[in-house]
Amino acid sequence: MSQNRNPNIDTIVYISLPEELVKNIGDFTIDPSILIPVEVLPDQDDWDVDDLTWEMIIAAMLKILVYDPKHEHVQYYREFILAANPSVIEDLSKSGILKAESKDFEIAEEIFKAIVSLNPGDIHNMLNLALVYEEHADVYEIGSRTHLVDEYRDLAFSEYKRILPLAPENEHAQFNIGHFYLKQRNYKKASEHFRTYLSIATDKKKKEMVHDILQEISSKDEMDNLFAEAYDFIRIGKEQEGIEKIKRFLGGNSDVWNAWFLLGWAYRRLARYDEGKVAFERALELGPAHSDTLNELAICFLELKEYQKCRTTLEKALKLEPENVKIISNLGILSLKEDKVDEAKDHFKTVLALDPEDPIALNYMEFLS
Repeated sequence: MSQNRNPNIDTIVYISLPEELVKNIGDFTIDPSILIPVEVLPDQDDWDVDDLTWEMIIAAMLKILVYDPKHEHVQYYREFILAANPSVIEDLSKSGILKAESKDFEIAEEIFKAIVSLNPGDIHNMLNLALVYEEHADVYEIGSRTHLVDEYRDLAFSEYKRILPLAPENEHAQFNIGHFYLKQRNYKKASEHFRTYLSIATDKKKKEMVHDILQEISSKDEMDNLFAEAYDFIRIGKEQEGIEKIKRFLGGNSDVWNAWFLLGWAYRRLARYDEGKVAFERALELGPAHSDTLNELAICFLELKEYQKCRTTLEKALKLEPENVKIISNLGILSLKEDKVDEAKDHFKTVLALDPEDPIALNYMEFLS
């Protein structure tokens, strides 16, 4: 028995299979000269080889595929797994989707990485992995964990870069990466992939949706740089320059709700809450009742001491995103403003239950204690 030294899989040991074990699995021939990985947990010091199961072997082999892809016997392990459990890819895929839907993203990522390692070039599950990275990034963005947002978006982007050369005419790949670029406000690249998608797509509803997106991008193409410049100015703390840019944009696009949101965001950052309130209310008139817009409007109400409007607005936002820590934190701050200390503590405790490292909730709980 030899001990593996890879820190990602340091619970795995390698053993020789017992002689009495089967020599073949279907058409697959077991090579007794190749050691078999088995995961042995720290509390299993008294583990006995007689307790060995196929599940233990397969689980360890999958970990090798994910965390040690250059292992000398990786192809043998891949074939071993597929022979021992022909439905393993389908089973893992279902499990990965369920984990992603329940927002257990770390487990979902490991599952889809295992599938992709087990079946290299599996475009469907490579796309699933990229989507899980995107969704994980979105969750961190809600929690204002900027460095993790960038990390997981980079992972998603890397996965898409792997996918496209393998399947340049895969409609699902073109659709997903088009939306990825759209969320990054890279309208030029989004348009390129959406146009490719339209040339190969079969889903009528999706084609209509993408056609509408392209029309909107095209009709405002000349204003894209102006909008992007406004966003960048505000993001780096040059709010006044951003206001000037976005007002120029609104001069020709007064019905674009997210431009009003951008204007409100700049005003709010400058503590010009009256003007911010007007801009956010206009954004809500023109566009969806987005939780970010409602949350920003609520901040303006809070600073203007319009507490009842603030509470009503935050409660609307919370219905849209019940686990958004920014919204819950603002409810806690509102409660403090209204001298409802116990209620404030409950809100901050809820935030810490969702994100134990949230700096705002930690600071307020320290202050309240």
